[in-house]
Amino acid sequence: MLLAVDIGNTNIVFGLYEGERLVHTFRVSTVRTRTEDEYGVLLLDLLNLRQVSVASIDAAIVASVVPPLTDVMVAAIRHAFSREPLVVGPGLKTGVRILYDNPREIGADRIVNAVAAFERVKGPAIVVDFGTATTFDCISPKGEYLGGVIVPGIQVSLDGLLQSAAKLSRVELAVPERVLGRNTTHALQSGVLIGHAALVDGLLERLEAELGYSSTVIATGGRAGLVAKNARRIGSVDPNLTLEGLRILYEKNRDRSGAQRSPRARPAPESS
Repeated sequence: MLLAVDIGNTNIVFGLYEGERLVHTFRVSTVRTRTEDEYGVLLLDLLNLRQVSVASIDAAIVASVVPPLTDVMVAAIRHAFSREPLVVGPGLKTGVRILYDNPREIGADRIVNAVAAFERVKGPAIVVDFGTATTFDCISPKGEYLGGVIVPGIQVSLDGLLQSAAKLSRVELAVPERVLGRNTTHALQSGVLIGHAALVDGLLERLEAELGYSSTVIATGGRAGLVAKNARRIGSVDPNLTLEGLRILYEKNRDRSGAQRSPRARPAPESS
């Protein structure tokens, strides 16, 4: 099995692939203070939860937007599975030409999403990823990564508002029945979720006008389902798009992978 790891600012998502089939996913909170041993134990416990054998993990790939955790996760995988994981970064074959002023500034997850989107549509695409930030990533008809937009995410926006407005209190992130809120809870929900959907539609319209052609729009990320219901320009939602991109990147770089057991680690025992 291939272990795909997407380290985000809020959550870490793990995916297990048998060939091209995603068979298990796990989502845990991103904790920057955890050690490699703690993440190793966490990984073993997650596998044990789904009754997956440690020995079945024969390769791994990691994408991270939290630099302090990248080496920690690599070491955790190395020690837990005796495998050397691939890490998304400079030197990895992507099949996507990056037309960005400084490619090193791009979050690994954004490149991974671009790879997955172009592999799927074989044409122009825009990926909208609803995470800690809401990001828009544009892929040309030739499969080039053109750049995009970054705006504060839904939860970040809400938290910032609540910290600055003394009379407002936390609300459930649920879409209200109407845009017009007749109480503070519904007004906040409308502004945060329907307002974010309007922002998405507006930016997509402007991006396509600037590009000069229409694109297939794919939404991903933890809040994608909530917003997509009210965003007219989103064509489809795939919560596992980043994991799929990691699988594709692994296949493109299989010859560089650490599928062989790492000489720096001993085989890990089966979790009980």
